[in-house]
Amino acid sequence: MPLPRRQLISPATTPYYHITSRCVRQQFLCGFDRATGRDFSHRKDWIRERFRRAASAFAIDIHAYAVMSNHFHLVIELRPSEVERWSDREVIQRWRRVFRGPPLLERFLKSQVVTRGERATIHRLVAAYRERLASVSWFMRAINEPIARMANQEDNVNGHFWSSRYRSQALLTAGALLAAMAYVDLNPVRAGMAQTPETSDYTSIQERIQQRRRASRHLAPLTAPGRTESECLCSLDEYLMLVDWSGRSLVSGKRGAIPEHLPDLMVRLGLRQDGFLRALSEPGKLSPRWLGSASVLRRTAARLGRRFLKGGTITSELFSAGEDRWSQARS
Repeated sequence: MPLPRRQLISPATTPYYHITSRCVRQQFLCGFDRATGRDFSHRKDWIRERFRRAASAFAIDIHAYAVMSNHFHLVIELRPSEVERWSDREVIQRWRRVFRGPPLLERFLKSQVVTRGERATIHRLVAAYRERLASVSWFMRAINEPIARMANQEDNVNGHFWSSRYRSQALLTAGALLAAMAYVDLNPVRAGMAQTPETSDYTSIQERIQQRRRASRHLAPLTAPGRTESECLCSLDEYLMLVDWSGRSLVSGKRGAIPEHLPDLMVRLGLRQDGFLRALSEPGKLSPRWLGSASVLRRTAARLGRRFLKGGTITSELFSAGEDRWSQARS
């Protein structure tokens, strides 16, 4: 029996998720569409802008993204406790970055709400918006619905633009998080659209490289859950070197040597090097609903009242027998 979405996405289980959304019938509606002979690549800018706007409004951080011609990937972090620290005014201001809302909101921001009924309505709206601004479903709605409307208007058509609801994958360990991020960042390389991470357009890795001298305003720092920003999962340089090595290893005729210190990172995160490359090179390999070491999968299954969670094959290939320190700290 499939799990309900409230169990598939639960901050109590993990704050990290890999999200995928695909165009209807997998048509290239964000790239060159051979069926119509039209180039829709400009829509990638629309999608990336919606990523940034949604991240500025919601209590959800983006760690990695890739916008492809017929789908996009996100690696996100949920921060539900953050919304409790926002004032009513900030909640409304954030909500209006992505949704219009009733005219009463504008009056509230201008301190023009005076009647008891209006104040009661604002109180109800703020409570609803506070909950929604921590929700992945509303986060994806804030991204996908405007893109669908803009594309349909441009094409003068009605109907679905996205094939279905987004697909989510829970990332249970630091190794799973890093593998998902690298998988997302290397999408254009694996698809033959780019040869290097820095030339991979519409990806977070390109944005991190371009802004490596200063923190990106749109991407979360490479930190582990429950730790301060200075206690990084890995340094930006380590991550860039890992992705660069992985990318060169995936491109035929450009197999690269592993930098001497790089295995330390993979050992620290409990990743197998050969399994890591196989997972990145095969599109369907890194696709189970839950990604993490065998022991973490067993504990998560027990918390959900299930005998097991699917993903045993990739677990044995990708993760070593030991657990990384990040997983142990969260137990």
